[in-house]
Order: sequence, then C-alpha cells, then structure tokens
Amino acid sequence: MMRVAYVCTDPGVPPFGCKGASVHVQAVLTQLLDRGAEVHLLTPRPEPPPPRLAGVRVHPLPAVRGAGPVARERAARLADRVVATVLDRLASERPLDLVYERYALWGRTSMSWAQWHEVPSVLEVNAPLPDEQSRYRALYDRVAADQVARTATGRAGVVACVSDPVAAWVRGLGAADPSRVHVVPNGVDTRRFAARPVRRSADVFTLGFLGTLKPWHGVDLLLQALALLRRSDPSWRLLVVGDGPERPLLGSLVAALGIAGCVELTGAVAPEEVPGLLSRMDVAVAPYPPATDFYFSPLKIYEYLAAGLPVIASDVGPLPALLTAGPRRLGSVYPAGSATGLAEALLRLRGDPDLRAALGANARRAAVERHDWSRVVGRILDLSGVRHGATQAS
Repeated sequence: MMRVAYVCTDPGVPPFGCKGASVHVQAVLTQLLDRGAEVHLLTPRPEPPPPRLAGVRVHPLPAVRGAGPVARERAARLADRVVATVLDRLASERPLDLVYERYALWGRTSMSWAQWHEVPSVLEVNAPLPDEQSRYRALYDRVAADQVARTATGRAGVVACVSDPVAAWVRGLGAADPSRVHVVPNGVDTRRFAARPVRRSADVFTLGFLGTLKPWHGVDLLLQALALLRRSDPSWRLLVVGDGPERPLLGSLVAALGIAGCVELTGAVAPEEVPGLLSRMDVAVAPYPPATDFYFSPLKIYEYLAAGLPVIASDVGPLPALLTAGPRRLGSVYPAGSATGLAEALLRLRGDPDLRAALGANARRAAVERHDWSRVVGRILDLSGVRHGATQAS
C-alpha cells in the first residue's frame, strides 16, 4: 500500500472547506484514497473530514494566529517547522512512499525533509504566492517569502505547476532544475456531475457563475452585462454560487443596476451542493477582467465542462485555447473587460440552442477524456516515479 503524507500548511486553505482551493485539496486526497493509499494530512486547519474522505488521517499543526502580518508570518513559519516532527513520527512507524505538498507562502520543511530522507516528493504550485500576497493582502517579509519559495522548489523532486505562467515563475526563482518543473493543469471529478438536456426554450434563461467572490473574478462585469440584456428582455436571470470579500460590493452594484429581482447570490455552499446548482444554469460564465499575468487554471471552468454546460469566458490566459482551439469547440470567448462584448456573446448563444447542445456535449466529453482528476493526479504520480494503482473516470 502506498503511504503518502499530504502537507497543506496554508492557514487560508481549510482542507475540508468550501472554497476552490479546498475543493482542489479534496480532489487530490480522493484520488490518493481511490488508489488504495494510506493518506496522512498535515494541516493547521484540522477539521474532521467528510464521510467520503473518512480514510484520511489528520495530523494537526499549530494554528496560525496573530494580530497583523508580522505576527501571522512568524506563526506560519513556526507551524511549518513542526512538519518535520510529524514526518519523523510517521516515518518511524513505517516508511513513507511520497511527500506531496500544496505550496504555501511559508512552507518549505516538507520538501527539505523528503530530500534529506530520500523520499520521492511533489510540490504542487498553484500561484506565485509572494506576488499574490503582496498585491492583494499584506506581506511584511518579501525577501524571506521569496527564499522560502526558492528552497521549496529547489528541493522538490517534482514541481507540478497548474499553468505555464506559474511554471515560468518557478523557473525564474532559479533554484529548481528545469527538467523537474512540469505544467499539469487542474481537473475535475467528473463522477460528481451529470450533464442535463439543453433547455431549448424557456420562460427564463439562467446565466451562472461559480467561485469565490474576489476582484479578479470579474463578477461585476457579469452584472453589468446582465443589466444590458434585461433592457430589452426581462427573462434573463443570474445565479451566483459562492461567497467572498466582494459580496457586499456586488450586492450594492446589483441594487444600483436595478437587477435585484433577477440575481440570486447563494453564499458559500458545500461541494456536494455544486452539481445541483450548476444543473439550474443554461450557460456558465467565467468573466475574468483583462490581465497580462493570468496564471490561473480555473477549477470553475472544468466543473462547468463536467456539468455539460456551454461556457463563455473572457479571452485571457489559456482560456481561448482551452475552449476554442481543441479538436472540438467547448465554448466561446469575448474581449476581456467588455460588458457589451459579453452581452453580445450571450445573446448569440441563447439564440442558437443547437450550438448550446453541441458545446455542452463536447464539454462533458472533454472533461471525462482529458480533464478528470484521475488523469491529472495519475500524471503527477507518474512524474514522481511512485508506483500507484490506476483509477478510471466514469
């Protein structure tokens, strides 16, 4: 039996929570369990696992608390040091086959431990966290954060990056052997979703958004596009699934645009509720604003595809290639930042039910054949050289 230590020291990522990063953690843990692995989770957020992840053995790290960024950064570093103690204890019971870490701003101990003990290791990098922390939150010791990133990436056996820009950032740190840096985009558990028939005509037409409400997700532009569409047709609706720091501002914008009666904001929902909510949508939207450094591999896109939804996204980063450049078209793109462009794209798609049906079918097929987590995690494990059981998407 493969024995894996999964390390997530980021205090902002509750492994069994509802946010996108939490769903990502749960997906990888699920795949490891599906392969028959004995999985040990190290986290400063040690909530009980849900029933479907009951096989995960949780090892608490010190909580990361503090008044202000300086105290929290110090607490995060102290919590990371305890990782070595937990790994020592696990290895003394029986050897570990793999140490898998979701890169955190102050996390470097697990990769150092794995290198020292000659245990295969994977560092999964989802974002250039020092840049993100400096831009959107608060980062006191940028020099130290960059050094942590260099240490972690330099000592990892495999660095699995979710996008080309993230991989370029890792290589730019100058510590990792470029041959060990790989691009492995995110995926989706297609078993959780089922495609539904396209509603060719209906009294209402529901647009949908799934995700944490943050500035870089562009929900404000989606609201503006909805307001434009409703000027001539009041049958348009919007379902926003998720919560986040932008919710008060978005609520104010809904009121200002006069569209309160046709917008539903669900707030935070459990991952188990997401498939049912997606089934209420006619078109799913990813309205990211213009960005020259778009480094995401959006989970929402893959969940839209798995649900068999036609997708409209802004033309940023890898989204045009993902949706329009493959062997089968999966969706449409519009000029990022243009509410008018988004509204026009939505009008075209609503007016062509045959196209919506084809896009939805293509989307579901692509999700199963290319983007299921079984394939994504399988590729990462193959790169690590660890022998593992295979699983199959349904």
